[in-house]
Amino acid sequence: MAASALGQRVVEEPSLRRSVTPWGSFAWGYSDVGADIFVGLGLVLGAAAGASNVAFLFAGIVYVCIGLAYTELAAAYPVAGGGQYFVFRGLGDIFGFIAGWAVLLDFTIDIVLFAWSCIDYLSKLIPVLSFVAHPWVHFCVVLTVIGGLAALNIIGVRESSAFNEIVSGLDVVSETSILFFGFLFAFDPELLVHTMQIAWPSTFGLMNGVSLAIISFVGLESISQAAQETQRPASVIPRSSIGLILTILIFALAYSNLALGMHPWHALPKDALGHTQPLWQYLGNQDNNGAAVAVLASYVPYFGTLAALYVPVLGAILLLISSNSGVFGSSRIAYAMSGAQLLPSLFQRVHPRFRTPAVSIAAFCGVGVVELVFASLPSLSPPVKLVYAHFFRGESGITFLGDLYAFGAAASYSFVFIALIALRLNDAQSPRKFKMPFNVPFTYRGNRVEFPLVAVLGFCGIASILAFTMITHAIGRIAGPTWIVCGIVGYMVYRRYKGLPVLRSQPHDWRKAQINILRAAGELELMDEYLTNVSRMDERAATVNAAAP
Repeated sequence: MAASALGQRVVEEPSLRRSVTPWGSFAWGYSDVGADIFVGLGLVLGAAAGASNVAFLFAGIVYVCIGLAYTELAAAYPVAGGGQYFVFRGLGDIFGFIAGWAVLLDFTIDIVLFAWSCIDYLSKLIPVLSFVAHPWVHFCVVLTVIGGLAALNIIGVRESSAFNEIVSGLDVVSETSILFFGFLFAFDPELLVHTMQIAWPSTFGLMNGVSLAIISFVGLESISQAAQETQRPASVIPRSSIGLILTILIFALAYSNLALGMHPWHALPKDALGHTQPLWQYLGNQDNNGAAVAVLASYVPYFGTLAALYVPVLGAILLLISSNSGVFGSSRIAYAMSGAQLLPSLFQRVHPRFRTPAVSIAAFCGVGVVELVFASLPSLSPPVKLVYAHFFRGESGITFLGDLYAFGAAASYSFVFIALIALRLNDAQSPRKFKMPFNVPFTYRGNRVEFPLVAVLGFCGIASILAFTMITHAIGRIAGPTWIVCGIVGYMVYRRYKGLPVLRSQPHDWRKAQINILRAAGELELMDEYLTNVSRMDERAATVNAAAP
């Protein structure tokens, strides 16, 4: 088929308004990923101790591979949906469902984990909100926050891009200031080496730390989620993504090394035995692991007095935005999956007045409330605490949430790497303005393709983290796979009931879809290139068929 004829068949469809600028794209991702270090630092210090920086380094290398994969895919397919769409397009319906279902688990954890940590940070200024000292108060406040965010999203109120940009800018300045003053006045390289030597964890502890460190890098897909609302996404997304990758990687490595090698400017509280704890251990205990960045900032010389007042507030705001992104993201993914007939049409229903996907918002906020109950029960009920201590090594509430967060992220990212390889092979015609480095060119089905070695490295890394999560987290080992299995069973029942293929995919016109995507994105040059590539491929196929006996 000629390129012009193919182009004429495309029907113009309504699309989201493209108003996200380059800085807005960066801020969109940072408001999600940037909040993760506020949660992950204390958890990793509590698990990996003196090897926390190594855990962050391993997870950071995997994160760079993930970031490069998402950058390439979001620039080539600038449409809302992120990883779920890439897997759906590259691997088919059932794998697209599994990836989307894993992402939905992460989004529901997003809602609870960041709301939980938001209150943890505020508790540094308002002690009555402390989960350790007042678990019922903490539980009720977090529950109220989740309910409030659900109501706001149903009404249609969501964080504006401008507010994201302001908060993200303030947080980048704040986190940079903490690191600057910390390394300038209190960091001791010899103390770092000493801490790594005397507090090196067991193999189990290191694997546990690595599995938790990956949660400090979850959320980069937020940029791809906003691709359909980004101006000239094929050009903007690579710049904002690379900037975000480097920013978060530097922060994670710097904070972990600072925590292990910093001399606090005033004495730390003593533990139950009357011993003074090292700073890294104090940050990793249950009292502080939910607000580790704020506690660390308060012990920075000179800067700490001011930081103790504003870092909890700024951190709480950033975490609240991230929690809200979980509400918005889960409803968007569920709505899109319903439209692709991967979920029942119930999740496409919109509120008659507010025109928002009220059912999806209510359903997945409800899942978040269930997760909150399970995370809080050990502290709310002594008998339950004994059961948890026996079966789950006494994991704290925030660690429970971190377990599931790590499982969902590792599962969905694994499929994204496979989908990238599949799309490289089966959709070589789509222009890729950005490509992962280190590719091996070869011919596949008559097309010249490039096999991505970095995707293989990333898959091996994220698969290792998924294995570490299953080995070291008793709750994650049970709850995570149970979520996936229940989802697959529900998917199969739904597809059979609707008379749709269960294990196979429905027919999809990906050519038409890709042209619509590029046209809606304003990437007309890339659309023309795609049409030319498709036309050449069809001509080659016609020539081969004509020559066949």
